[in-house]
Amino acid sequence: MSAVLPVFRRTIRESRRGVIGWTLGIAAVLFLYLPLFPSFGANGQLEDVIKALPKQLIQTIGYDQIATGAGYAQSTFYGLMGFLLLTIAAVLWGSAAIAGAEESGRLELDLAHGIGRAQYAAESALAVLVRLLWLGAFSGAIVFALNDPAELGIHPPHIVGAALALTGLAFLSAMAGLFAGALTGRRAWATGVAAGVAVLGYVFQAVAKQSKDLEWLNALSPYAWVYHQPPLMDGVDVGGLLLVWGVALVLAVASALALSRRDLRG
Repeated sequence: MSAVLPVFRRTIRESRRGVIGWTLGIAAVLFLYLPLFPSFGANGQLEDVIKALPKQLIQTIGYDQIATGAGYAQSTFYGLMGFLLLTIAAVLWGSAAIAGAEESGRLELDLAHGIGRAQYAAESALAVLVRLLWLGAFSGAIVFALNDPAELGIHPPHIVGAALALTGLAFLSAMAGLFAGALTGRRAWATGVAAGVAVLGYVFQAVAKQSKDLEWLNALSPYAWVYHQPPLMDGVDVGGLLLVWGVALVLAVASALALSRRDLRG
């Protein structure tokens, strides 16, 4: 292995095909959905669809602003399909980084070659972050490229904020999985925790929209931290963005500490 960032370099090299696949998937979704907006928005079809749906459902799935270009892109991609795609990638990468390596025996072999445990966790987190940043930046670039042709009318700086919010949400789920893997050494636990953070975050904000008495659930939802005001329409909430990234980084540090203090599974 290379003496400089060996785990990071190997992970990036071995996951190139997977990253290309996720990149193509994101491009396919964006080119499928966004160019449709002019035909839907110009003749009022979207407004008719919204009026035909129950108010509670519209609020739950975030379609209350879908008649605008920014609201359409936020609802269809950043709030739904993009969130789903990046979350799946994050769960897979985060759970495989430590727990998957430990179950396959690779972790013990790498540590035997002089790689420190904290270093292993840190480089694994960095590898996940770089891949997610690529997907977030790529999706933002596609939205920017389609902004004028699809008549979305999005303020360009808002695209940057939306990309950072989406990437931060995915990174938080990945680091939750990394931490669970560092604690238990079991990929099933790592996958469950990573997916649980994303699913519960989405569910909590959806339930909070149904009643003012339940709005306190937004405080427990990373999804609500960055999406309680639509980033593409109103700009990202900087406080919520910093909170998501801050928690993710804390989990990354906690993963290094947890792996350093635990006996590996035989």
